[in-house]
Amino acid sequence: MAAYFGLVDSEMRRKMELLSRFFPFPKQSFFLFGPRGTGKSTWLEASLPDALFVDLLKPAIHRRLDARPEKLAEMVAGSASRTVVVDEVQRIPELLTVVHDLIEHDRARRFILTGSSARKLRRGGVDLLAGRALRKTLHPFMAAELPAFDLQAALVHGLLPLVVADPEPAAVLDAYASLYLDEEVKVEGWVRNVGHFARFLEAVSFSHAAVLNASNVARECEVERKTVAGYLEVLEDLLLCFRLPVFTKRARRRMAAHPKLYLFDAGVYRSLRPRGPLDRAEEIDGCAFEGLVAQHLRAWIAYSGSDCKLYYWRTRSGVEVDFVVYGGDGFWALEVKNTAGVRPQDLRALRSFREDYPECAPIFLYRGQERLLIDGIPCLPGEEFLRGLVPSRGLMETR
Repeated sequence: MAAYFGLVDSEMRRKMELLSRFFPFPKQSFFLFGPRGTGKSTWLEASLPDALFVDLLKPAIHRRLDARPEKLAEMVAGSASRTVVVDEVQRIPELLTVVHDLIEHDRARRFILTGSSARKLRRGGVDLLAGRALRKTLHPFMAAELPAFDLQAALVHGLLPLVVADPEPAAVLDAYASLYLDEEVKVEGWVRNVGHFARFLEAVSFSHAAVLNASNVARECEVERKTVAGYLEVLEDLLLCFRLPVFTKRARRRMAAHPKLYLFDAGVYRSLRPRGPLDRAEEIDGCAFEGLVAQHLRAWIAYSGSDCKLYYWRTRSGVEVDFVVYGGDGFWALEVKNTAGVRPQDLRALRSFREDYPECAPIFLYRGQERLLIDGIPCLPGEEFLRGLVPSRGLMETR
């Protein structure tokens, strides 16, 4: 990944990308998607040293397979490895037809197909192997995956392996958005006007950790609402953002209808969010803190194999709980505040939610240092909570 930014690939960066990850390897074939910079290639090479690697970022390999996709079958036949990794498979979608045939004839061989997006594969009319391969995602680091987690640094620079390991993380983040504009959006022609899309990226950063209002974003960008809807689809397909739906199960109140939006990494949010004299640092930090918790909860759900899903809860009157984790493995409600202490009004939304859902386990996260229990609600230091969040354990279990 370093080559994309014109930066020197350091030993420190490689060691960081090779840290043990919580991602569980499926025994069968699978797609491994993830935004650029999550360390997919480096980590797979280290984890699977005996695998056959087909790197489509190498010009010579790309040219040969692009001209004759069936050559992949010859490469696989000539290898003794039972695991085959095709890196950046979206660059040649036609290879999936070959992989499909190989899986049909040899179920014992495992294929791992990596990519930064499934968008080109879908647009190319391929069927993602008709369900014969799982779809998995590699997320930015979780705090518990790092030997030394610093909450303040994570709020500023995020937890992308590419960024965390670099001696100049701010420079890498500044280049990150440009990489996607040049390598994905512009080259692949996902949008007609790259300039409008660049303005959209800036405007949508104000919607991070907030209820999404596409009409407001459209006015800010001076484009039509349907154009913004298309841009949001591109961001989601590139795995750069996600939306949280409203939790409405057994609702007793009139609920909000619109989802909340989050950029996938706190550092990417900070790099896109414009700052000026009228912006309050604590407001930006608060959105970054909430987003950091969101990305951890998504990774925890994905890596644990849980059937839980992530929501938020908001009534028409504006009472809101930041996160609801709901599924067969548990039911939690989490409120996140960028404050050093806990005020009575900070717990009001959790109390309201608990009134409607007494089965839930409420959790309040804040920036203080003490574990508190107020009105039956555990109030935990955010850094401690994130450090203890491990996919093999429940949300309230610590190591």
